[in-house]
Amino acid sequence: MSRHVVAVAVTEGAPVFELAVPCEVFGIDRSDLVDPWYELKLCAAQPGPVRLASGLQVAAPHSLDELVAADTVIMAACSREVQLAPPRALADAARVAYEKGRRVVALCAGSYILAAAGLLEGRRATLHWMNGADVAGRFPGVEFDTRALYTDDGDILTSAGTGATIDLCLHIVRSDHGAAVANEVARRMVVPPHREGGQAQYATLHSRPRPARTESLAPVLEWARDRLHEPLTVSRLARRAHLSERTFARRFHDHLGTTPLQWLLQERVRLAQELLETTEETVEGIAARTGFGSGANLRHHFRRATSVSPHSYRQAFRRRDPAVRPGERGNETANAQIQR
Repeated sequence: MSRHVVAVAVTEGAPVFELAVPCEVFGIDRSDLVDPWYELKLCAAQPGPVRLASGLQVAAPHSLDELVAADTVIMAACSREVQLAPPRALADAARVAYEKGRRVVALCAGSYILAAAGLLEGRRATLHWMNGADVAGRFPGVEFDTRALYTDDGDILTSAGTGATIDLCLHIVRSDHGAAVANEVARRMVVPPHREGGQAQYATLHSRPRPARTESLAPVLEWARDRLHEPLTVSRLARRAHLSERTFARRFHDHLGTTPLQWLLQERVRLAQELLETTEETVEGIAARTGFGSGANLRHHFRRATSVSPHSYRQAFRRRDPAVRPGERGNETANAQIQR
């Protein structure tokens, strides 16, 4: 089995963090989880080291020809200069990669390059909420969603800024290798495997004060994750948090950008994914362990969340010798869920 090649385009003045994320997710050998793991290539229009923001330099020994030949092509975030005038060679490379059937990804401002290449015309895409007005004026044919953390349009994927690049890269791993593998990568990075909500919870909103950091919901989230098989209601969660139902629901939405019941549904589906991948339990047994009650109820919600049946998901992602076990949720994940 050949390695899946992930090629990242590196440009002058690129932000360090957004470039480091794909290097961390795809560039570190994790063959103990999946063998073979990805092969990462850093590509640039010109040979030699590329100077990033903050004065750091990175070697990008691969050419744009190798970028186009990769299985997944990533346009990393770029400087304001590149946003204002996306290099023609890079936009052309993105277009050729797409025409060759490659998976094309933009991290944050990398969406400018895809838009300049015409690849986002008539599509829904995202990038950092602060770029919303600018990009809408320059590319009116693109439906830029500045609320989402990332968007997946099949062959083209885009993300918001900074932390959302982690969300999208983990989503790619999840799509390729299943939830159990993506969750284990997240655990090793000490980040949440999936964040609910969108950018709205982080954007500057002058009409509403930002929630205090002391109002942490991490303890009640951890408590709920350990009891997904039990009947969990908003009333019960609120009592656990020592809050009224109304205050609890408001704080929950402020912190996570979703409702308590929607969060519970997503957590139960993710646990079902892990169990389908790593155990031989029947659908009825998994339904009981995840709080869905019946196999029919699990099938209904699972298909709505993933677009496939539990049976099809198990066939695609069943691990015969799993390196990770379901239910391993550390405190650091619960805490990061609130803080990030």
